[in-house]
Amino acid sequence: MATFENLLYSLDSASGILTITLNRPAKLNALNAATIEEIREATQQALDDPQVRGIILTGSGEKAFVAGADISELAALNDISGRRAAERGQEAFCMLEESTKPVIAAVNGFALGGGCELAMACHMRVASENARFGQPEVNLGLIPGYGGTQRLTQLVGKGKALELLLTGDQIKPDEALRLGLVNHVVPLAELLPFCEQLMTKILSKAPLAVGLVIDCVNAYYDKEMNGYQTEANSFGHSFASEDFREGTAAFLEKRPAVFTGK
Repeated sequence: MATFENLLYSLDSASGILTITLNRPAKLNALNAATIEEIREATQQALDDPQVRGIILTGSGEKAFVAGADISELAALNDISGRRAAERGQEAFCMLEESTKPVIAAVNGFALGGGCELAMACHMRVASENARFGQPEVNLGLIPGYGGTQRLTQLVGKGKALELLLTGDQIKPDEALRLGLVNHVVPLAELLPFCEQLMTKILSKAPLAVGLVIDCVNAYYDKEMNGYQTEANSFGHSFASEDFREGTAAFLEKRPAVFTGK
């Protein structure tokens, strides 16, 4: 297993829940190139590990999930290196979005710029009451580069996304909840336990079906795919699974199902 300098990688082998913690508290967990690469490596490691069934992504400390990108590093980029940095960030974040293992962002504190983009790449977002969301890149003469213009529009709609992107305004968690940017808002002390409880509920379902649902929902936003056809193909595929036979048998026999992900 890889070791990380900017992340904490903690797997609960009993539950199968992996917690990845962005761990640069002195920088409010700001994203630099090394951290983005570690996110990519950690995600790949999690996807390859059969013991990992679900992922919770959070930030160290109480002030920030990820307060943004590392500005000192951005200041050294030019048009060519900037485009490459965006491509690497998009690649890493797409791995999270396309993971067939569920990913929940536990957003503690600031989720600004790249931090908001990272949270949006996760399948669900749970925010603490002190969380703040925003894409303030226009204040630096920049735009979001890690998928923010696309995912924010998908989550909150074109008009509100443009307002947030063009003003650089931050919003509080109650507004984020109203807009559909987050799924739940909880007190900070309850954030990780709530996410673990939500993940445990998801992991009690058939793993193959969970992964197929994620694929189908993602297909809706992929211009190169037919979401309805993806759903039909996946629906048919699920009938060939052992989990389908177990799930239907358990229902008919009025007992809890024991899924194996096969």
